[in-house]
Amino acid sequence: MNARSALVTGMILGAAAALRLLPHPPNFDPIGALALFAGAQIDNRRWAFIVPLAAMLLSDAAIGFHSQLPLVYGAFALIVWMGFALRGRSTPLPVVGASLLASTLFFIVTNFGVWAFDGLYPRSLEGLIACYVAAIPFFGNTVAGGLFYVAVLFGGLALAERKIPRFAPAARI
Repeated sequence: MNARSALVTGMILGAAAALRLLPHPPNFDPIGALALFAGAQIDNRRWAFIVPLAAMLLSDAAIGFHSQLPLVYGAFALIVWMGFALRGRSTPLPVVGASLLASTLFFIVTNFGVWAFDGLYPRSLEGLIACYVAAIPFFGNTVAGGLFYVAVLFGGLALAERKIPRFAPAARI
C-alpha cells in the first residue's frame, strides 16, 4: 500500500468512522461523505466498497445494530458507487452536488424502509407521505453533515496532497 492509499484508508477507518461515536445531532454524521470519498479516492473498486463498509461495521458494533441496517448499508454502497463519478473531478462543485444527491438518496431509501418495515406508519400512500414529512427535520442534518464532512475529507486530502508530495496521486508527482 502506498502512502496516499494508507492516508485515504486511515481517514476513512480512523477519523471518519470514529466521528460516528462522538455525540452529534441526529443524522449529522460522516457516513455519506466517507462513502463518496471512498468511491472517489480508493483506486481499487472492490476496496472502495470494503473499506467504508468495514468502518461502518466497526462503528455499528460499538453503537449497536438495528433492523434497518440492510437498507442503510445498501444506500451506503450506492453512495460509494456515486463516488466513482467523482474520480478525477474532486473539485468543489461536483463534490457538493454529489453530497446533496447522496443525502437525498439516503433520505429516500432509509425512510422508505422505516415506512415499509418498522410498522410505525400505515402501509398506504398517506402513511408513506407522513413518514417522509416526519423525517424532514432529520434531512436538514443529513445534508449539513454531508456537506461538512465532504469538506473535511476532500479538503483535508487536497491539503495533504499540496503539503506532502508523496500523498499526491501518481500522475501529479
